[in-house]
Amino acid sequence: MNKNLLLKKYILFDFIAALLVWIIFFVYRKYVNDIRIFEEGALLFPLSYYLLSFSLFPFCSLFIHYLTGFYVNPFTQSRISSILTTLSAAAIISVSVFLFLRITDASISLPYFYGSLFVLFQLIFWVTLFFRAVIFTQIRNNFKTKKWTINTLIIGTGKNARKIAQDLEKHAPQHTLLGFVSVNEKSGTTSKSILGDLSQIEYILTQYSIQETIIVLEDKHGDEKLYEIINLLYRFDIAIQFAPRLHEILTGSAKISHVGIIPMVTITKNAMPDWESNIKRFTDILLSIIALILLSPLMLYCLLRIKKESEGSPFYKQERIGRFGKPFNIIKFRTMVQNAENGVPQLSSSNDPRITPFGSFLRKYRIDEFPQFWNVIKGDMSLVGPRPERLHFINQITEQAPYYCLLYKIRPGITSWGPIKIGYSDSIEKMIERLNYDIIYLDNMSLVTDLKILIYTVEIILTGKGV
Repeated sequence: MNKNLLLKKYILFDFIAALLVWIIFFVYRKYVNDIRIFEEGALLFPLSYYLLSFSLFPFCSLFIHYLTGFYVNPFTQSRISSILTTLSAAAIISVSVFLFLRITDASISLPYFYGSLFVLFQLIFWVTLFFRAVIFTQIRNNFKTKKWTINTLIIGTGKNARKIAQDLEKHAPQHTLLGFVSVNEKSGTTSKSILGDLSQIEYILTQYSIQETIIVLEDKHGDEKLYEIINLLYRFDIAIQFAPRLHEILTGSAKISHVGIIPMVTITKNAMPDWESNIKRFTDILLSIIALILLSPLMLYCLLRIKKESEGSPFYKQERIGRFGKPFNIIKFRTMVQNAENGVPQLSSSNDPRITPFGSFLRKYRIDEFPQFWNVIKGDMSLVGPRPERLHFINQITEQAPYYCLLYKIRPGITSWGPIKIGYSDSIEKMIERLNYDIIYLDNMSLVTDLKILIYTVEIILTGKGV
């Protein structure tokens, strides 16, 4: 199954559907309200107004479909979910067009506009849904005939693992269970179905082209074993789920993905709905571009001042661990003397002698973080999210807080609850305390929460409470 090819197919058909809808809507407006589509004496060429709308409407429609979250993972969506997403997009697109036409065609009667709105909504919904239903049926048939499949691996060999395996085979035909991985527990499965143990996990994932893993541990295994396995798996581009314990059930982390299968906790999917995640990403890019433009004079001044005050580049790049445990280079204004660490990772404090006088000012008002708007645009980071750490310190944190790996499910951010509450962390204990606030953020992710955090961050910047 080529997901990229399927996604392009969805986008292409949505584009065709939008173009077809706009043509039909033009004809409707022409004959119902006698609106001119062609200039007098130029029957072959539409007015520039209509020509522009033919170009813009399909792309605007695709943008709305993106914001509704449909393109995040349309292959595993249920039929009901697909219908509801299409319905939402049709409502947003038709209302937006209605408001635009109400301004440009102010002379037309209001009853006509309401009729036009209803017709446009129906056209967008049914035409788009028809094309999507064709693809949806093809996908389901391919899964049903096993032409396509999701290669699945269960980590665990006990009684609970056997129960999950039976449920998968009975209620999730799109999954093909290829086997089990032993975690040194009493096996409830046949030896032939056990592909190996955790020490061979990389070979197993590669050899069998695993796309999804389900961790099913027996009660005797504690949280540390679970997080140890999650840390092993995060390096690979696969979906990770685990059977919930009492905590996940009580907090609502367990979600039903297939009827007949016990609810699972999906590690690689964040708490935000797909539409909120897409709006968050779009807002991140838009606000970062605006920030870089508006703050460019201040950033230029900082660049020249740093260069004048101390030798070396005014920018400081450092490898951090980001989403899915992948490293990236974070960009900051340099606030310390050149080669302050000499190759040995060290934490800093507000009284650190390595910090330059101007660097102290930059830290106080968080100005040293401004270049990270570029990291946001690149996709390494978000405006709001847990602060990324270096692998050297992550290894120390996970010794005391193995659940640090949960942060890998989302992009790290320029600001979050942790930095607001704790500030700069000059010890492993403070980093763990900040981690706990970030875990709370993970469980309460929303656009409203992000807005609150951004407001608090602006207050910190303006009042100089950054240190």
